[in-house]
Amino acid sequence: MTPAGAIFGGWMVALAAAFCLLPSGQPIVQLAAGFSAIAAIAYGVRRNRATDKDPWSLLAAALASSALGVTAYAESSPRLHHLGAGLIIAAYPALAGVFWIFIRRRTGGVGDRAALLDALILTAGGAVLGWTFLLGPSAHEGDWLTFAYPAGDLLCLGMLLRLLTAAGRKVPATYLLGAGVLLMLTADVGAELSWLSGEVSGLGRFGLYAGAGLAALHPSMTTLSRPAERISGEASRRRIALLGLVAPAVLLGGDLTAGAVLGALMFVLVLARMAGIMANHRRALARERALRAASAALVSAADVEAVADAVRTAVADLLPAGIPHGVVLAMPFTQEGPLPAEAAAQAAVDRAAGTVARIVATRDVDWAVGVRLTHFSGTLRCPMVLRDRPTSAESLVGVLHVGAPDGELPGLQRAIEVLAGQAALALERIELGREVARRDSENYFRALVQNAADVILIVDEDESIRYASPSAVRVLGFDPLKEPLSAVLEPDGIVLEVHRDDLRDDPAVAGFVYTLRDVTEQRRLQDKLTHQAFHDAMTGLANRVLFNDRLEHALARGARDGSLVGVLFIDLDDFKLVNDTYGHAAGDALLTTVAKRIAGALRADDTAARLGGDEFAALIENVRDPAVVEETATRILAALAEPIVIDGEISVIAVASIGITTTPEASDADELLRQADLALYVAKGAGKNQWRRYQSHLHGAMVERLELRSALEHAVHEGHFLLNYQPIVDLATEQPLGFEALVRWYHPTNGVVSPAAFIAVAEESGLIVPIGRWVLQQALHTVAQWRQILPGDRQPYVSVNVSVRQFRESGFVDEILGALANAGVPPQALMLELTETLLAGEHETVWRDLAELRTHGVRVAIDDFGTGYSSLGYLRQRPVDVVKIDKMFIDDMAAGPQETALVAGIVNLAQSMNLTVIAEGIESSVHRDLLVSLGCPLGQGYLWSTPVDGTEALSQMVSTIVQV
Repeated sequence: MTPAGAIFGGWMVALAAAFCLLPSGQPIVQLAAGFSAIAAIAYGVRRNRATDKDPWSLLAAALASSALGVTAYAESSPRLHHLGAGLIIAAYPALAGVFWIFIRRRTGGVGDRAALLDALILTAGGAVLGWTFLLGPSAHEGDWLTFAYPAGDLLCLGMLLRLLTAAGRKVPATYLLGAGVLLMLTADVGAELSWLSGEVSGLGRFGLYAGAGLAALHPSMTTLSRPAERISGEASRRRIALLGLVAPAVLLGGDLTAGAVLGALMFVLVLARMAGIMANHRRALARERALRAASAALVSAADVEAVADAVRTAVADLLPAGIPHGVVLAMPFTQEGPLPAEAAAQAAVDRAAGTVARIVATRDVDWAVGVRLTHFSGTLRCPMVLRDRPTSAESLVGVLHVGAPDGELPGLQRAIEVLAGQAALALERIELGREVARRDSENYFRALVQNAADVILIVDEDESIRYASPSAVRVLGFDPLKEPLSAVLEPDGIVLEVHRDDLRDDPAVAGFVYTLRDVTEQRRLQDKLTHQAFHDAMTGLANRVLFNDRLEHALARGARDGSLVGVLFIDLDDFKLVNDTYGHAAGDALLTTVAKRIAGALRADDTAARLGGDEFAALIENVRDPAVVEETATRILAALAEPIVIDGEISVIAVASIGITTTPEASDADELLRQADLALYVAKGAGKNQWRRYQSHLHGAMVERLELRSALEHAVHEGHFLLNYQPIVDLATEQPLGFEALVRWYHPTNGVVSPAAFIAVAEESGLIVPIGRWVLQQALHTVAQWRQILPGDRQPYVSVNVSVRQFRESGFVDEILGALANAGVPPQALMLELTETLLAGEHETVWRDLAELRTHGVRVAIDDFGTGYSSLGYLRQRPVDVVKIDKMFIDDMAAGPQETALVAGIVNLAQSMNLTVIAEGIESSVHRDLLVSLGCPLGQGYLWSTPVDGTEALSQMVSTIVQV
């Protein structure tokens, strides 16, 4: 705040205090405050050298009318009272006129539809409240004089909002004057609503006087009469928040009729505002496309005229279709000698301003430009400035002028600045090209030769070197001048690329010109890339490409000399388990060691390759006996049998399966590879950690197995599986207590396929994991439905077969618990069945997971007990709840006392360990009666039911309930 402003502010505070302390002298104090503000306005206009005095004169008149009106209104004479009211009311349109003049000055006479709509929306909201609380009651009472005060307040509010929503930076004088008017309006509204006493409401006029005087005294008061820089954009967050308060404020009003009318008006205004926003958005997208197209055109521009054409096209695209416009790209003066003073001054201003577009009057631009833009009153002028320009000290590349109707220019400013920057870069690129061309002379050529990385030699006809470029010492290690050419062309440890030109007829050279380039590093890199292209990056072995190439050569050699060619496909068994258990770093270390051992087991003429993942191959050449190939496979298995220590801590045994084939079985590479793959598949199916040789009579079976695997993969993805259920019954009562879920594959052509036909392939390929997941989820979903239908005392459980392969998947325990939670089935209603071979194997991780599941209530059963040659002693060490006796023992138990005693022993020993016994495969009542007599509690088999679908199983349970 200026000293004059501080003095004036203190004076107004003193007058306000006097107004409060001297009730009888309030009219005189009001008059003194008003004319003090008029004096401050006069002083401020003079002190700040304001050239536009009209709005300030009108503001002084409004203050005078207000001050005189307030003084006269306080008199007891009716005539003076009415005169004072008229003067007060006259002050409102005068204040609105002041704001209107400032709006015209700030906008330069150019309409701002968005700002106008925002002001109208806010004013309409205020009008609803004003009508509800002020104008409406006055209109109903017929007091038109009282009606005029809030109407004047609303007029001033609307004009003030229009000034505040105008584009451009707001100056302090705007806020000071606006604050004074808002204080007056607040006091007026408070007085009309009887919220404020007459003494307090009178202070509102002091706010007006103080705001007007302080605004006039502030140096920024002259800015109010200057056009503001218009920034194209949408509503700010504060403006959006303010507009968002309009609707809640309107809802507070009680006059539904006025609210409906003004609400409809606001709805129309908001629609118009949204239409403007969408139009601006579409225009912004169009301008973005135009600038991208201009950037592409400028990149390919080869001269200044092409740049100018691209700029003219871009400006035409930036403007709406049909809008008249003109474009002039002015380049800097190229005349010799100093520039005219006016041109030099303008260039200095442009350099300092940078690439900033400004709207100027067309008459103020250079006359050579103005004559081409005379149809337009305003011109958008944008200097094209490049800082740190490399080609010269002149940073001003040119000036872009765009003439268009006044309403279109403000919205173009930012786009023209971007376009001018792109054009400046294009002109700079063209200038750089010309500079290079200008320097293509003898001196420039000499500088290039002196600094070239290549060695340039001039050699006489006797092959002596007459000239050597300075780079010769760096490349060759010595100065070859006067040396014979032969001493240079074959240096030690360097690979040179040599190019010769015969310039003996050129008098400036008169000899042979040799260009030598050191390509040692390039050749080394080329050799490295070649090696990488044909070798595996991790193991260093040949990759699939090199292996196939050597196989083709080996077959060709074998066809000539009659030797045999053998191919071995080597696949690590359960490699995924190593990755999942110890991490990928350990897996990579294992692969590297396996590669070394495979290569070490081969002869020098043989080739080891890594085909990808855990798949390896070996090519055996120059042999006469197929047994040599088989011996190689045996050596590889023996080499891999030794434990592999990883990171000094982890000991792993690499178990592999090998498929073998030789040229007597096939004559081309593709057939050999296919046969080796089939043989590998047979080796894996035979139990792994062994090799198998391709045999033609087994070809059909191997192909059938591969086709089965392919069809099974398709079935997993398409969901071609069914789930049947076989009851597990109480042998004493023959009531079903639970059901075993049995998966069936519905083959499109072969019909329903039993598990015996595809489970082994599913285990081998890993497809057992998604199949088992589906079986678990489907079985739990079905038993959940049963338990909802059946009474509480007849709640069945479901038994699901799981594979060891599933437990190797991380998170399998959480998967089971999650499936139980999703189905809403208690853990006690689920029993997991595993094969007996699990008892004697090294599967501690599986047993830990099973023990955790048992803590949640899930039961564990050993299926097909007695077929895996395990002992009941293993059961004491494992978390097991149920033992299922295999059907083989049940079928034989009636054959004699020895067989019956065997089953009885299993039942008694299992019960002594608190294990539940289920007899499988019961097909006759004789077997049932024997088992009951032996104390076996549970059984299942065709005696009661074949495996049926879920609906039939539910029917069986319901029927037993009815029978009971």
